[in-house]
Amino acid sequence: MTRLAFRLTDSLEKVFPDREPVRLEQTELCVLGGETLCLQLAYFCENDDLGDSGHSFRLQVERPEDVAVTVRRVELVPCAYPCHSTWDERYLDTRPGLYPDLLRPMEPGETVKAVPGQWRALWLDIDAPAGRHRVTLAAEDGIGTDLWACQLTVEVLSQALPPQRLIHTQWFHADCLADYYGVGVFSPEHWRIIDNFMASAARHGINMLLTPVFTPPLDTAKGGERTTVQLVGVRRRGDDYIFDFAKLGRWIGLCGKNGIKYLEISHLFTQWGAICAPKIMGSVDGGPEEKLFGWHTPAVGGEYTRFLEQFLPVLKEYLARAGWLDRTFFHISDEPHDAEAASYAAARDSVKGLLDGCQVVDALSSYDVYKRGLVERPIVSVDHIETFLQAGVPNLWAYYCTAQALEVPNRFIAMPSARSRIMGVLLYYHGIEGFLHWGFNFYNSQCSVEHIDPFRVTDAGEAFPSGDPFLVYPGPDGTAWESIRGMVIRQSLWDLRALELLEEKIGRPAVLAMLEKLAGGRLTFRRYPCEPGFFAALRREIYGLLPAEG
Repeated sequence: MTRLAFRLTDSLEKVFPDREPVRLEQTELCVLGGETLCLQLAYFCENDDLGDSGHSFRLQVERPEDVAVTVRRVELVPCAYPCHSTWDERYLDTRPGLYPDLLRPMEPGETVKAVPGQWRALWLDIDAPAGRHRVTLAAEDGIGTDLWACQLTVEVLSQALPPQRLIHTQWFHADCLADYYGVGVFSPEHWRIIDNFMASAARHGINMLLTPVFTPPLDTAKGGERTTVQLVGVRRRGDDYIFDFAKLGRWIGLCGKNGIKYLEISHLFTQWGAICAPKIMGSVDGGPEEKLFGWHTPAVGGEYTRFLEQFLPVLKEYLARAGWLDRTFFHISDEPHDAEAASYAAARDSVKGLLDGCQVVDALSSYDVYKRGLVERPIVSVDHIETFLQAGVPNLWAYYCTAQALEVPNRFIAMPSARSRIMGVLLYYHGIEGFLHWGFNFYNSQCSVEHIDPFRVTDAGEAFPSGDPFLVYPGPDGTAWESIRGMVIRQSLWDLRALELLEEKIGRPAVLAMLEKLAGGRLTFRRYPCEPGFFAALRREIYGLLPAEG
C-alpha cells in the first residue's frame, strides 16, 4: 500500500529527501506588481509494500485566465564538494551528497512519480496582474482520484517594482555554450543558444553582459587556451590593423533585444597579474588566421601596446555610433593583489589615455592597492568590503565567489536560500552600485583544463563549492534550465527594488531605520538575519509603510 502526503512550503526551503520540510501555513500571499510569487509543493511517498516501486500523481491548477502558473520539478544534483575544509554553522550540510537545485521544466498535466520514502518538491511560479486572485492546486492519481487540494489567494498590489538600478553582471561564457552543445562558434545554432541564454540572464536581473571582443583571458591555465570566441575580426596589413565589428554588432543587437543595458568588455590583459595579452586571432597580409597575441606576448611595451593604440579608439568610436559607449565598462585585469600591483599598474598605464572618459572597473579586495589609485572603481569581495565602506569609497561594487565561504552571503548549493536572498537587502542598505559574479554558465573544470557535464559536475572538477561555477544548466533544447539559487537571486533583487520603491515614498533614513529595527541593529556583510521568516516580516513592513494609492 502506498500513500502520498503533500505540503506547501516556502520558496526559501530546500527540500531534501530525508528531511521533513516546514509547512507554509499561510494561503493568502502578497507581492508587488511586476513580481513573481514563488512557492513549493513538497510531496512524500510512504511505502508499506517493499515491492511497490512508488506512486504517481498529476498536479491540476485552476486559475483565472490572466493568471499564469508555471510548474517545474525540483531535481537533486550531485555535490561532491559542498564546502571548503573550513565552514561556519550557516550551511545546510557539509557532507557530499545529492542536493535540491535544478528546476526541470514540466509539461502541463505531466505525471509526477514519487520516490518511496523520500520528500521531493515541485516549484511553482505565479504571475498575475494587480488584484486578488484565487488559485486552486489539486493532486490526483492516474485514475482521477483526488489526493489533495489547496486554495490560494494571491494578491498583487497595484504599486509595482521600480526599474532595477543595480548594475548586475554574472560572467557569460559563450565558449562554454559552443563546447557543451558541440556547435560551431558563432554558427546559426550557437547564436540561437546565445540568444536563449541571454534571455535567461536578463530574467535573473543580469543587465550587464560580459562581451568577448576577444576570447576572455579568464579561468585559463597559464599557457593554456579556451575555445576561441572572438567577436571582433582582425586583419593586419603592414603596420596597420583593420577591424570587423559585424559579429559584435549582432551580439549588441541580441543584448538590446533581451533587455541587457550595459556591455562589459572582456579583460584587456590576462588574469592574475596582467602579465600577458589575451588570445587574439587574426590574419597577416592576407594569410590564414593565426594567433597574433597570447601567453607569448608581453602585456606592455611591445606589439600588443601598439595594437591597443589602434584598436581601442576604433572600438570606442564604433560603440559611440551604436549608442552604447556610455553604457560600456572596461576591465584591465582581475583582482590584482599586492604582489601583482606593479604589473597591473603598468598594464593600466599603457591604456589609461586610451580609455580616458570611459568607465573602468575591476575586482579588487586589497584596500592598500586601492589607496595607490590603481583602480578607481573597485569591485570588492564581500568579506573585505567593510574597510572600503568605512572609508566611504564612492561608486562601490561587490562580488562573491569561491573564497567567500565563511560568515558572508553566497550562493553555494549547500547554503540555505536565505543566505543568498539577503544580498538584495545588504546591497540596498550599503548603497552598492553594482554586483559581479564570475559564473553564470561556466561549464569547464578549474582553469579550463577540460569541459564538464554540469548535470554531473557542479564544482568545476572538485575545485570550488558546488554551485559556484554556474547558475543555470544547459537544457537539451538549447535553453537555460534554471536553479533554486537563480530564483532566490531574482527574489533578492525584487527585495532591493521594493526597498527602493519604499524609499521613494518615505525617504532613505526611514527605510534604513526600519531595516535596523527588523534586524536588531546595523547590518553588515557578516552580521545579517539569515532566517526565512525575516523576509516575510520585511515584506509586511514594506506593504504597511507604502501609502495607499488612489
